[in-house]
Amino acid sequence: MRVLIGLLLAAGTGGPASADMPKVPPSQGVALSKLDRSHAGSAAPSASFEAKGGKTMTLAAFRGHPVLVNLWATWCAPCKAEMPELNTLAAAKAGHVTVIALSADLEGWRAVDKFFVPGRFKAVAPYLDQPGNWPQALGARGLPVSILYDAGGREVWRVNGPLRWTTPAIAAAVG
Repeated sequence: MRVLIGLLLAAGTGGPASADMPKVPPSQGVALSKLDRSHAGSAAPSASFEAKGGKTMTLAAFRGHPVLVNLWATWCAPCKAEMPELNTLAAAKAGHVTVIALSADLEGWRAVDKFFVPGRFKAVAPYLDQPGNWPQALGARGLPVSILYDAGGREVWRVNGPLRWTTPAIAAAVG
């Protein structure tokens, strides 16, 4: 847990965000050319996470379909800012790519449920990184971190930082 907090503080996202969801200006979004393909072909981590209701899962449960994992937290302003566009992308890619919002919140479902109020995000599925293994398994350096896995559970690309998920180039890169 200390590793996660240290990584997040070092990345400059270590404090609570305001209740408002700031917009991510295009200049703050990560350009398509910044997609990191250096881990391409690597197997998805076997680290578990928690579904609503307490069921423990791994990405193996999604094998056979591409999965976009977005590691985020409610106290991370860029994470919250990109969630509406991530939801729009998830709706557009429904049936082709599963989008998972994997929360690193230490307050668990209490924090996530305040943000994922009923009807707010219909296409993105929230999950919890309990007991907090994903940042270390990914070598994450701050939040948000997004990783696209192919249908076989192999990494395609990743990006550290927010993306403009509704841009044609990013939508095409997702598949």
